[in-house]
Amino acid sequence: MARKSEDVSMQHPITLPKMHQVVACLAIFLALAFSFTSLLDLPIQLALFIAWFVIMGLGIKLGHDYKSLEQAAIDGVSKGMGAILILVSVGALVGTWIAGGIVPSIIYFGLKVIHPSIFLLATLIICSLTSLATGTSWGSAATAGIAMMGIGHSLGVPAPLVAGAVLSGVYFGDKLSPLSDSVVLASTMSNVDVVEHIKGMLPISLFSYIITAALFSAVGMRYAGNVSLEQVELVMQALDQQFNITPLAVIPVVLVLGLLANRKPAFPVISFGALLGLVWAILFQDMDPVRALHSAYSPFAITSGVEFIDNILGRGGMESMLGSVAVIIFGLGFGGLLEKVGVLEVIANAFEKRINNIGSLTSYTISTAFLANVFGSAMYVSLILTPKIMGKNYDRLGLQRKNLSRNAEFGGTLTCGMVPWSDNGIFMAGVLGVATLDYLPYMWLSFTCIIVTITLAYCGKAVNRVPVIEAASSR
Repeated sequence: MARKSEDVSMQHPITLPKMHQVVACLAIFLALAFSFTSLLDLPIQLALFIAWFVIMGLGIKLGHDYKSLEQAAIDGVSKGMGAILILVSVGALVGTWIAGGIVPSIIYFGLKVIHPSIFLLATLIICSLTSLATGTSWGSAATAGIAMMGIGHSLGVPAPLVAGAVLSGVYFGDKLSPLSDSVVLASTMSNVDVVEHIKGMLPISLFSYIITAALFSAVGMRYAGNVSLEQVELVMQALDQQFNITPLAVIPVVLVLGLLANRKPAFPVISFGALLGLVWAILFQDMDPVRALHSAYSPFAITSGVEFIDNILGRGGMESMLGSVAVIIFGLGFGGLLEKVGVLEVIANAFEKRINNIGSLTSYTISTAFLANVFGSAMYVSLILTPKIMGKNYDRLGLQRKNLSRNAEFGGTLTCGMVPWSDNGIFMAGVLGVATLDYLPYMWLSFTCIIVTITLAYCGKAVNRVPVIEAASSR
């Protein structure tokens, strides 16, 4: 026994990494991610997998044992299991809703109603209302978003631009809905009441929304005269020939959105929506039950003779989401390792030394939330870590915690879709059929919100301070 204790005493103590070690490891990861995706045409999953061993190597050098590092990766993955379940169920829903004629019917009737000049504005508003009512950006993008992508292509509007309007809408509604898990998480981690958190975000969000709506309206006017009615008619005819177009297709949409709006759990509700798609495929599309069930797992196969229709509707199924699941697993594990090794703590300490006013505090909070998306690969990681890292700085400068929750939400929720290897970036690219880096320049609400927030902070505006009496009593 004495020998054992002697061995333990001789082990190296666990230390925090030096800043140059942190920079080196993160630079290696970014180099892997960029080169694999942009230069070598290799899957991002491989870059994330290799990055695990880079961080583990640093951890072992700092005194951690392999078992504790492995457990940290497992713990990181476990935090995202809820998102993984939703991702798989959304894949099934998209597949069966296409097979059941639900998405084709929405595209068909949308082409009859929406004028090209207001299409982008209509996309922004429809997706905003859907997300606000349901509290889920993923569910909104997988339903209203897919339909608007189909309509936009038929009207000749570039897909990345349409995707930007969809994402601006779904993230606006998601971060202002009391039903949203991101809203609850950001407020809870910051010790702020949910209603107060939403009130804190509302003025800047509405102002930014108005600017975004004006931008999409102005750009949308450019496409009003470029629409080929022949192309629209061709698409509508192809849809009518391939599917039984019916107004009854709206029923599953209303049911799913209604259940989500009533705060029912997303995974069973979306899975129920996939089941409704199966029923619609059998009843209204006269589809063989086995083939209908197959659409829940594999992408729906269609040959209409119109390339756009085949592309936009030849998707869905759980199988189409498996690559995204792998990215999320590796990404969350990587984030868990970063936290375990102390990389995030070192970054937080470095930020603290540079924060001396409200403007710099706001900038660093939003930057921290964005970096947590980059290196943690998930919005949940960002909204959990950012309040932990930055909270004491708000207390030190005498600011109410709802400033923290707002800035964490803006930096975390509004940028999560910008990172190609994050859960949101992978999901949105897969569902909307547009690469992350292609739609990123058009996420105008996200950019506007962040710019307005930082500008006002440096001007000392839109900032809630702790009352003098309360601050004095806390001492």
